[in-house]
Amino acid sequence: MAAVGVAALVGLLLTACTAPGPDESPTAAATTTPTPDAGGSTADPAEVAAIQAAVETTMEENDVRAAIVRVMRGDEVVLTQAWGESQAQVAATTDMHFRSGAVSIPMVSTVLLQLVDEGTVALDDKLSEWMPDVPNADKVTLEQLSQMTSGYADYVQDPTFLDDFNRDPFRQWTPEELYTFGTSKPLFFEPGTNWGYAHTNYVLLALALEKITGQSMIDLIQERIFEPLGMEQTADPGTPEILQPVLHAFDSERREYLQVAEGLPYIEDATYWNPSWSLGPGSIQNTDITDMATVIQAIGRGEMVSEESFEKMIAPTLRGKTTKLDACPNTCFVQNEFYTYGLGIVLSGDWLLQNPQYHGFAGVTAYLPSEDITIAIAATYADDAFDPTTGAPNNSNIANPLFSAVATVVAPDASTPGT
Repeated sequence: MAAVGVAALVGLLLTACTAPGPDESPTAAATTTPTPDAGGSTADPAEVAAIQAAVETTMEENDVRAAIVRVMRGDEVVLTQAWGESQAQVAATTDMHFRSGAVSIPMVSTVLLQLVDEGTVALDDKLSEWMPDVPNADKVTLEQLSQMTSGYADYVQDPTFLDDFNRDPFRQWTPEELYTFGTSKPLFFEPGTNWGYAHTNYVLLALALEKITGQSMIDLIQERIFEPLGMEQTADPGTPEILQPVLHAFDSERREYLQVAEGLPYIEDATYWNPSWSLGPGSIQNTDITDMATVIQAIGRGEMVSEESFEKMIAPTLRGKTTKLDACPNTCFVQNEFYTYGLGIVLSGDWLLQNPQYHGFAGVTAYLPSEDITIAIAATYADDAFDPTTGAPNNSNIANPLFSAVATVVAPDASTPGT
C-alpha cells in the first residue's frame, strides 16, 4: 500500500473484479494556460517552452498518465498547464481537483505555531494535558508530534491495518481506530532522541488541537489558512467526495494482495477509495493546483506565523541527531541536506516542500525562499507505471522527477532533489 508520507519518503530517498485502464499516450491531450493573465503576464516564452518540454519528456520517461503544473516567480504566474488524460478520452484540465495528502501537514503545524504565538500553548506542552489516556502521552510533547520525533509507530505499517485496508479500501476509519494501531506498540525510541515518519503523530496532534481550542480541526484550518489565503478550491468534506471537476487516479497496489496472476492486466480506478485512513480530522483534503501553490508559497514565505515560529518550523535541527533503526527500517533514517523534517515541512536541498503520494495520486508542492519561486505539481500513473508482479509503482512518486525537471529549468543554480 502506498501511503501518504511514507511513499513521499521513499520517493525522496530515490527520493498506496477489474479492468485495465485506458491505453494512451501520456501527452495525447493537454489543456494549456501558460500565461493566465493575458496582457499582464511577463512570463518569458523561452522559459515557458523549456518547462513544457521538460514536463513532456519526463512524463514519457516515467509513465505519467496526467500532470498538472503551476509555476510562479514571486506573485507572477509563469505557467499553469495540464497534460494527458484524467480518464480515457477525458483530458486533464487545470481546474481539476485531486487528493492532496501530506500538503495539509504544514497547515496543521502552522495552526499549532499560531496558537504558540498567541500564548495558548507551548511547544513543550505534553500531550497528556489533553489526551491523558494515550500511551506515553506524558512523555510526548506537541513539538515532537509536529516534528515526528515522538517515537510512536506508524499505523500505516501495521499488518492488521494493511490487511483491513486491502480487504476494503472504501472503509470509513475513525481517528481513534487509527492512532491505536500506533500507540499500542512500544515506542521505537525515547521521545526527542530520534526521528521516524508516522501518520500517528498528526492524527494525535489534530485531536489535541481540537481539545485545546474547542473547535473542529477543519474549522481551525478554514479560519486560519483557507480564508486568509482565499483558498476556495480546497476542502475536507469528511467523506470520500472530491470537489468537481475531478482528476481520476488509477492504481495497481492491491494486485499482490488479491493474488492477480502475473501478466494479467490489473488496474483499479482508486479515485474514490476512502481517504479517512490517511491523516487526522481536517487534514484529509482535496484541492486544485492553484490552491496547492498558494498555501506552500504563504507557508514558505513565513507569512502565517511569527518570525520566531517560522525559524523553528524550518530549522534543520535534526541533522546530526538521528540514526537508522532496524525496528522501523522504512520510516526511521538519518536526516541530511537531501531530506530533513522541520515542523511539518520538508527541507530538501534549497527547497521547502511536501510531496504526497497515495492510491494513484502523486504530487509535489515546493517553495524556494532564495528566489521566491513556487512549483506545484499533481500527477497520476499510466498503466505501465506499475510493477507487473507486485503492483507497486516503479517510481514511488512520479511527481518527484517532474518537480526536479521543472526546478532545473526555473532555478538552475538551486540545489534540487534528484538533480
